[in-house]
Amino acid sequence: MPENPHTPEDEIEAGLIEADLFLKYQVPHRAIERLRSGLERRPQSVRLRERLREIAAANNQPEEAARQCLALANLYIAREDFDHAHERLLEAKQHDARISIASGLEAVRRARRPANQNAFDVVPHLTPTRPVLAGELAFISVFDVVQVLENSRHTGALLITVESDGAQTENLQLHFNEGNIVGAAADRLEPLAAFRRMLETASGWFEFEAAPAPFPVTIKTTSNTNLILDTLRQLDEERGSRQ
Repeated sequence: MPENPHTPEDEIEAGLIEADLFLKYQVPHRAIERLRSGLERRPQSVRLRERLREIAAANNQPEEAARQCLALANLYIAREDFDHAHERLLEAKQHDARISIASGLEAVRRARRPANQNAFDVVPHLTPTRPVLAGELAFISVFDVVQVLENSRHTGALLITVESDGAQTENLQLHFNEGNIVGAAADRLEPLAAFRRMLETASGWFEFEAAPAPFPVTIKTTSNTNLILDTLRQLDEERGSRQ
């Protein structure tokens, strides 16, 4: 039986060319079908998935675009291309706000710093479900979110993703055990410093995911309100001393 003369790269290239031809003749649904067909044979192809993501996003198919973003994030993480993985996770959330990306962002953060893990980086595995609470800080403040979580006595992590300069992103975490703040985490910051940074944040996307086990206590306080007020007072005093 003769061998197939076409290499995997040949098949991928053919799929991309045919998809572009369908776009040229203004039948994007056929282009999407062709790329899906190609991915059935070559599911690890970043090129096919990236093109499908682009076409779906441009042709009002956000669920398909989000699905491809999540698949691409996994492929990029496997390749240790964490910048692109991070971008695709955030884009998935933009296409479909119902998607939870907290665990994916945490995986990227940990993979970027494998040699610098310390106590406040170790968190229980979050449940792979939709977030309990999510939204934009432009519409609800961190203080209001904390109060909701305190009243409902949830155990889990509040993740805040802050974008700056259109490209740079910052990930902040606040940990709760039965509604009480017990820790915080951010790149290169100790728990209290990470908590201070969170209180200074006025914009960004937040989502809270329940955890099946309590977090280690890295911030000790008698109440959430006292912790917030004491920290705000310290911040005000520091600003006043600099003026």
